[in-house]
Amino acid sequence: MNRNDDIFEGVENVVDVDTSVKNVILNDAPLITSPEWSDYVMSLFEEDELINGMPISAGLRRVAELVLGPIVDSGPLQVFPPKEDHDHGRATVMWRVEFANGTRYADVADSWEGNTDENFCPYTVATAATRAEARSLRKALRLRKVSADEVTTKDTTPYIKANLNKKDVTEGEYEDKHRMTDPQANFLDVKLKQLNVDGKKFLKDMFKINSVNITKSQATAAITRLNDFQNNSEEIPENILGYKSEWRN
Repeated sequence: MNRNDDIFEGVENVVDVDTSVKNVILNDAPLITSPEWSDYVMSLFEEDELINGMPISAGLRRVAELVLGPIVDSGPLQVFPPKEDHDHGRATVMWRVEFANGTRYADVADSWEGNTDENFCPYTVATAATRAEARSLRKALRLRKVSADEVTTKDTTPYIKANLNKKDVTEGEYEDKHRMTDPQANFLDVKLKQLNVDGKKFLKDMFKINSVNITKSQATAAITRLNDFQNNSEEIPENILGYKSEWRN
């Protein structure tokens, strides 16, 4: 025996180690469409993966792979960093997660001084990215609970009042301030292109609105509908297919 053999005695050869994903989900787990599903998934989180009962992003990644299988791709689709002296330093990130079974989930999140704790305000892009990833994962897991990364301990009342005070202008000016934002428009464009959907027809048929005058709230509703279409592409009406880049004009 080589004199160094005793050093490795009892050490398992790496080729004999089973590194495959284990099926540890209980056989009596509820169906994903069951009302009990969300509570069941929450029971899979470890104590250090929860803050005040809300899952953190690291826990969401682990449980998502445990329940839905390996994540093969996860990253930002589009990033809108803060503009100098504009919109309170708001950063917006669109994130998508893809699993080995081919299912994909995407969502968008933002971070600015009004919804982010002071310690994280200097890192609005990173915070928005973490939030968007967490939103995508909890959507995939069909959780009825927000993630810890999406909430703030800050008192948001002063920021809400400040926005309400913007009504001290003419009605027309106030409406202008509530038009669809550039990040929303860019996000919609990405989704419409991915799904090969005609933006004008989509907005007219689904929401009875003109793409030129779309508001923030209408844009949010449109983004939600497109996210639903992404998860169930067979539900897209044939008459709205055919992406056109000039849909905003």
